[in-house]
Amino acid sequence: MRYPAVAGRFYPLKKEDLVRDIESCFRHRLGPGMPGPEGSARRIVSAVSPHAGYMASGMNAAHVYKRIKEDGLPDTYVIIGPDHHGVPFDFVMCSDDYLTPMGPCRTDREVAGALKGMVPDSANAHMLEHSVEVQVPFIQYIDPDPHIVPIIMSRQDPVTARRLGEILANACEGRDVVIIASSDMSHYIPKQRAAALDAEIIGRIAALDPDGIFHAVRSKGISACGYGPIAAAIAASRPDSAEILKYSDSYDSLGGDPGAVVGYASAVMYRK
Repeated sequence: MRYPAVAGRFYPLKKEDLVRDIESCFRHRLGPGMPGPEGSARRIVSAVSPHAGYMASGMNAAHVYKRIKEDGLPDTYVIIGPDHHGVPFDFVMCSDDYLTPMGPCRTDREVAGALKGMVPDSANAHMLEHSVEVQVPFIQYIDPDPHIVPIIMSRQDPVTARRLGEILANACEGRDVVIIASSDMSHYIPKQRAAALDAEIIGRIAALDPDGIFHAVRSKGISACGYGPIAAAIAASRPDSAEILKYSDSYDSLGGDPGAVVGYASAVMYRK
């Protein structure tokens, strides 16, 4: 069992408080959804969701999970988050179940098994990382019996993103999966500057352009933390279109200093 690292800090420690906060995120000016016709196949294959504390970015993340719920729940959620602690792997999964205040969230043994030998498996590598963890309660809130495959990505470059994307595409072929890339955008820069820089990445997401994401980050010095997971999710899910759902920043949600904000974006990607 992988135990929570940031319960009580990024989100509440007690289940009833956590559910209350998530429900508050879903009530926060969410626009109307676009459910498909009754009986239609699911279309969402991947998504981008922020991973800050719920009071900062939860209302942004809720757009993603509302849209997934409306589109239809998948069998499995593959969550790719960036490494904030220096794990000694290019990327690494955790086949242990994830525990949150809402209870255990089971790992999909079949998908994890299909990844064995190609993706290292280490619960210890996941022990401190929050980027995957903060997505799990949202998944548990919309899905009564979710199965996840948690992956942390440390090396964020085009070759590694394509490699992980290809591995995931092969492992998930024929399975009903949504791949969630966990990422915040610019970190601790002025609000207007953050919006301008983050628009560069968001435009590349909308264009389904992984190489363009890397180019924007490196050429403009954008401090988004999960650009590699976003690129890997696009490569793995092979979507036909993308929809940007929400952009906000920490000043919008928390107030404070508009000269040092963190940006948040949510998006979903569709297959025809």
